[in-house]
Amino acid sequence: MVIAALTLLLGATIQPASAADGRPFTNPVKSQKGADPWIEFHNGNYYLISTSWSDVLTMRKSPTLAGLATAPSVQVWKDTDTSRGCNFWAPEMHFFNNKWYVYYVGGACVSDYLGTQRSHVLESVGSDPMGPYIYKNKIKPTGSDPWLIDASVLEVGSNLYMVGSANTTNGTQNLVIAPMSNPYTVSGTLRTISQPTLSWERQGGTVNEGPEALQRNGKTFLVYSASGCWTPDYKLGQLELTGSDPLQASSWTKKQTPVFQRNSATNVHGPGHNGFFTSPDGTENWIVYHARNDTSTDGCDNNRTTRAQKFTWNADGTPNFGTPVALGTTLPGPSGETAATPTAYTLVNRNSGKCLDVEGGNTANGTNIFQWTCNGSSDNQKWRIEDLADDTSRLVNVRTGKAMDTTNCATDNGTDIRQWSWLDNDCQRFRLVHTATGDYVRIVNENSGKVADVADCGTGNGTDVRLWSWLNNDCQQWQLRPVS
Repeated sequence: MVIAALTLLLGATIQPASAADGRPFTNPVKSQKGADPWIEFHNGNYYLISTSWSDVLTMRKSPTLAGLATAPSVQVWKDTDTSRGCNFWAPEMHFFNNKWYVYYVGGACVSDYLGTQRSHVLESVGSDPMGPYIYKNKIKPTGSDPWLIDASVLEVGSNLYMVGSANTTNGTQNLVIAPMSNPYTVSGTLRTISQPTLSWERQGGTVNEGPEALQRNGKTFLVYSASGCWTPDYKLGQLELTGSDPLQASSWTKKQTPVFQRNSATNVHGPGHNGFFTSPDGTENWIVYHARNDTSTDGCDNNRTTRAQKFTWNADGTPNFGTPVALGTTLPGPSGETAATPTAYTLVNRNSGKCLDVEGGNTANGTNIFQWTCNGSSDNQKWRIEDLADDTSRLVNVRTGKAMDTTNCATDNGTDIRQWSWLDNDCQRFRLVHTATGDYVRIVNENSGKVADVADCGTGNGTDVRLWSWLNNDCQQWQLRPVS
């Protein structure tokens, strides 16, 4: 089984002193919907996915870690089957045999969805991390369908395992494991490998959840989240595989103290639900996690932001995560980054090869938006794509500072797309929905449900861009190209 992102296979080398720092970045890496983050570095880009609290999953892509903060949030999945849930949590992605698998939690489409969560998995059609994806399976043990969250994957030798969190005994959330026959099928029953028995695992709630595999030099760890996520004392613990059979609780040794926890001196509270990734040159090890700045006891919400920092290793081969750094601290990015950090994006029509443009760079409300030959330098062809924390974005022209807008909030086919001052309404909100490889998206207006379309598939300069029903043609697809 080929696995490129299942666990962090970090090798035996220590970071050379000559490794060049990456581009500077400042936490948070993502401020909107930043809970339960997962980052992969693949083929020159970082990919970030996190909890949505909705029925869609969005992903960000950037050649630098710093660029994830302002990268477009692109919808990669929307479930049309409401029986699988409407409240998506804790997505993470893994690569097997040239396909990506996204594991996530779905809760029922009702206001009181607690207790209804189940784990699911998507499979990519090709090898692009952005998809497209198809629904593959529910992640559940043989012969039952229990409450099960935070499903992840672990490979030991040639064997694959599902690890997650379930209510199995005494009303607590425990870490569980089961064998898998492939990346989307659990082939056995759940076995408990950790219960929250230590005092630091029982603050605000008796919880073990979010297990994530970390492997290096023949050692296997599960780093997990403990205590209530709604408390500032949410934190990380560690299991080490010290026996030969991962299915046996006796094969796992729990570290008796937390490995990463609140840092009141830097105003970081509730750090948890992490992932791991390596620097582009493979010499540095990084942790991504969420945290918040306040001591709220209602902390399982969208006020959690995505953060990242480098970690090291102790002499005994165990990870040393240090302490969480304060927001606003500028840090060197992962070593080996060579691309510039994007500051904006051009949107290039797939049919014509021309750029979305504000006519003449005019700053007036109502100025038309059309297509024009891409010139690579004009600010009226550059757009900031700003996440609005509701799975939509506003597209703000760099030259004019005005937002993409639909004329008079009309919903008819042919309605003109123009620029206007920000009014904070659905007529100015758009969803970027991934359609095909090559970073092509459809730009879907939240008010009308219609897409940005080049009139009559014209290819000339000045051809109007308007609203139209989705026809799934190249004239309605736009490529996101980063510019710095």
